Amino acid sequence: MPVTKKIIRRSMLVTSATLLSLSLTTTAPVFAADKPSSTPSPTASPSATPPANMSTVGGARLGQAGTQVDLGASAPVLPKDVTARSWIVTDAESGDVLAAHNAHWRLPPASTLKMLFADTVLPKFPKTEQHKVAVTDLSGIGAGSSMVGIKEEETYTVHDLWLGVFLRSGNDAVHVLSAMNGGVEQTVKDMQAHAEDLQALDTHVVSPDGYDQPGQVSSAYDLTLFARSGLQKKDFREYCSTVRAKFPGETKKNDKGKTTRESFEIQNTNRLLTGDTDVSTYQGIAGVKNGNTTNAGATFTGVAERNGKVLLVTVMNPEKDEHNEVYKEAARLLDWGFGATGKVTPVGELVPPKGVDTGAQAGANASAGSNTPVSTGDRGAKASSKPVAASATAKDGSSGIGIALAIAGGLLALVAGAVFLVNRRWPLPDLMRRRH
Repeated sequence: MPVTKKIIRRSMLVTSATLLSLSLTTTAPVFAADKPSSTPSPTASPSATPPANMSTVGGARLGQAGTQVDLGASAPVLPKDVTARSWIVTDAESGDVLAAHNAHWRLPPASTLKMLFADTVLPKFPKTEQHKVAVTDLSGIGAGSSMVGIKEEETYTVHDLWLGVFLRSGNDAVHVLSAMNGGVEQTVKDMQAHAEDLQALDTHVVSPDGYDQPGQVSSAYDLTLFARSGLQKKDFREYCSTVRAKFPGETKKNDKGKTTRESFEIQNTNRLLTGDTDVSTYQGIAGVKNGNTTNAGATFTGVAERNGKVLLVTVMNPEKDEHNEVYKEAARLLDWGFGATGKVTPVGELVPPKGVDTGAQAGANASAGSNTPVSTGDRGAKASSKPVAASATAKDGSSGIGIALAIAGGLLALVAGAVFLVNRRWPLPDLMRRRH
């Protein structure tokens, strides 16, 4: 619901965080493979070069083809071995774009589009709500989709389903949640409307799970907007930072007629969160979402924190054909971003949602709007409005080594229905993250 436009002036101070270690126990096989979420659509293949004219949302330079960066005298040079068709490095709180490459190139997003799905649907259902899966709930799932293993006629909590979405990129979980939301068609409409509220104008939604479909596109810029919006929500932060969790299996009856239902372990397919044979867990990583289809190639949006600075990176379709290349390029760009902070002139900005009153002077940011920043819904918990005091692990899951990023000097609560003034900033209330 839109809020009245009373302005609260406030200052933000990022405090130090407390390190919480969690025990990680494996009781069932770990599903470590990053399985593509779909098969290609022959009519949706992107062109080999970016268009001459792209969106200028966030700044004129972001609409230009090629790499955009303004290096200061002491700034590190950009890594030379980044081959992605499109990428962007941003300050998650201020929204400053530190550097970008074809940021508004409209490309197939693969499962990174699930960030928009989650940001749209998460507030609508309490995590304790239970749902018995009907046969029709699982209809229309594309061949070759990544699946968490949902079974017809079994009952799952909403919490279970979101674990399936975030950890295993399960298209089956997306379709069940979509069915609860009124169906795939309604969910697509909701997602498109929310994308427009976020000013993510490069995005055209056709399927809620990111499965390759003709005309389904997004951009590195828009995917970063989705991540930034999602990270305002406590549940989103918890799910996207969860490394592994238990997921309900199939109900079985033994020879004596006794019914049992065991669980199995699922692991996050984000390699910067879990690590892999050729990729180390990234210091300070907190999610958010990866994707991979034949048509889209590998896509990834990640968020990480070091020394009180929170950066977002999005990488789309590296040309270099190496195992885990999208994570390697994302890590290089994050390393550069942390080294370049304060040493570069921003080349653009992440525009706030239409609902966030930035307090900017008229004309200072022509892209800024003024409606609600979160998805509306009359069921379940809304986005977290206060910072939490400590790292909270998703129920039945583990976030590895979690840290809560506390905000001092004022709460993010919308006091008395007022819009907070962020002075062109949109601070994150608290951020689940890993640190080593």
